[in-house]
Amino acid sequence: MYKPLEAFIGLRYLRAKRRNHFISFISLISMMGIALGVTTLITVISVMNGFEKELRTRILGAIAHATIQPVDGAMMDWRSVVDQAEKHPDVNGAAPFIEEGVWLQGSESSGALIRGVQPDYEIRVSEVSEKMLTGKLADLRPGEYGIILGLGLASRLRVGPGDRVTVIAPRLKASPVGASPLMRRFTVVGAFEFGEFENDSTLALINIEDAARLLRMPEGSISGVRLHLQDMYQAWRVAREISEELSGYHIVRDWTQERGNLFQAVKTEKTVMWVILSLIIAVAAFNIISMLVMVVTDKQSDIAILKTMGARPGTILRIFVIQGSLIGIIGTSLGVVGGILLAQNIGLVVPFLERLFGFSLFPSDIYYITELPSDLRVTDVTKFALMSLVMSFLSTLYPSWRASRTHPAEALSYD
Repeated sequence: MYKPLEAFIGLRYLRAKRRNHFISFISLISMMGIALGVTTLITVISVMNGFEKELRTRILGAIAHATIQPVDGAMMDWRSVVDQAEKHPDVNGAAPFIEEGVWLQGSESSGALIRGVQPDYEIRVSEVSEKMLTGKLADLRPGEYGIILGLGLASRLRVGPGDRVTVIAPRLKASPVGASPLMRRFTVVGAFEFGEFENDSTLALINIEDAARLLRMPEGSISGVRLHLQDMYQAWRVAREISEELSGYHIVRDWTQERGNLFQAVKTEKTVMWVILSLIIAVAAFNIISMLVMVVTDKQSDIAILKTMGARPGTILRIFVIQGSLIGIIGTSLGVVGGILLAQNIGLVVPFLERLFGFSLFPSDIYYITELPSDLRVTDVTKFALMSLVMSFLSTLYPSWRASRTHPAEALSYD
């Protein structure tokens, strides 16, 4: 004899008989609905994770995880500050900087953010050396007044390597004819591209000593120190700990204050998308309720006979819980497999569909990201699978409870 009895009967009810093909069809639809919902949820969230990772790489590749700046506007003896910051166990690297909003004049003119950097330190906190299209970061030698432009900024100024650019700072200097803005001519020695609009279209790099001379800052002074951390989400805490070890008062800023709104928007979109796509699984779970209600109605006489043979209400309840749960388990398993395969191969699927239907999903002349990224995470797969299983199980409770309440005399009186 098959044991346990509940599993044997529940499995039997999943198979179609001559008079209940429609019920089996509803079971199949419920199963495929759950599989489709889980597959879609895993794939879409993995793609959104990929976009978030791509944005983080492109945006945070040029900006620091955190900055420490003195309240009085200038920091002296920056080497000791950098050395002290790099002693912190959560800091990967630190670098001095000077930043100022300026006006650039080439063949055309444009506003920009100019950053004075120390090339051998800058590679510790940013990826600009890896994003160079022409030239290299080491070309920013002190006293030669070289400048490296973002590709978008260089295009706007209509300049290239070897061209001259006038940098006009919003600070005044006294002269015999009156006050005039600080300005100096720089030579373009390179260009970089991060693939992100703000970095590529507004940022220019010069040597930190040239920046100090341009802005008439005291020799050896800087605006502050930039930090690159092991965990970017601990930026505020780590920067505060370092600043408290320094003498004087300092202003601490982290990446969330510069670009945090963008990442928060992506996080909100992921949450909303998760809720919307979860409705697909919810609809499939409601189909399980409908299917079990029809099965219970169809099997009234069978339930009555089982009860007259000594089956307890709990046994009847477990029969239909097992039947509905099996639909959820099979559907969830198919969805997990399908979602993992699709998320891992989305980079191949999208180009195939573009060639098949003759369209481009991300035209390179419009979007910086021209490929569909994907970042499959085990935690997401586990979370979605558990959610699907729980919803499937909960959908079985009411119909199973109704089945366990069947009265044998009433059910058999109509046969």
